[in-house]
Amino acid sequence: METKPKSWLFGLLTSYLPLLGGCTSVPEGVTVISGFDLERYLGTWYEIARLDHRFERGLSNVTATYSLRDDGGVHVVNRGYKEEDGKWNEAVGKAYFVESPDKGRLKVSFFGPFWDGYNIIELDQDGYQYSMVAGPNRSYLWILGRMPALEPELVNRLVGKARELGFSTDDLIFIEHTRKSPQRKARAETRHLD
Repeated sequence: METKPKSWLFGLLTSYLPLLGGCTSVPEGVTVISGFDLERYLGTWYEIARLDHRFERGLSNVTATYSLRDDGGVHVVNRGYKEEDGKWNEAVGKAYFVESPDKGRLKVSFFGPFWDGYNIIELDQDGYQYSMVAGPNRSYLWILGRMPALEPELVNRLVGKARELGFSTDDLIFIEHTRKSPQRKARAETRHLD
């Protein structure tokens, strides 16, 4: 008896195949920074503001910590507190350069073979104290800082630049940092990616 693949499963799989290559793109009309120095970018960044998306919905006190992997990539740990559940959530992933290492364009994955764009579109290249990151399209935007807060004038300038680039800055969520993050893996829900 010949077995045929279930048509719904085949349709689902083939519909996702084009997305696998397209998720690491840069939004049209947006330029990533050059002169990037990964060593200076490593360490912990506080999320200052973001556009809402399902992976971080309801999270406050969000940080991203980057360190080198043995294979030359970047080990990524995103952590945030979900007030509704009363606990910390953590996602562990990896990132690699899409272009040359002096360009702020990486691909990041938290879920198996699925990659998203991590495009650094603004960076304090003197002190590496703030950064603005876009995803593969204008639905994803993060403003990051080395401290839990940035000067209001700087935030306004970054928001203004994002607005000029076509991001929906009226929808930005500004993140509270009122809790101290626990040590890694301590009472955190963790999703690992090797």
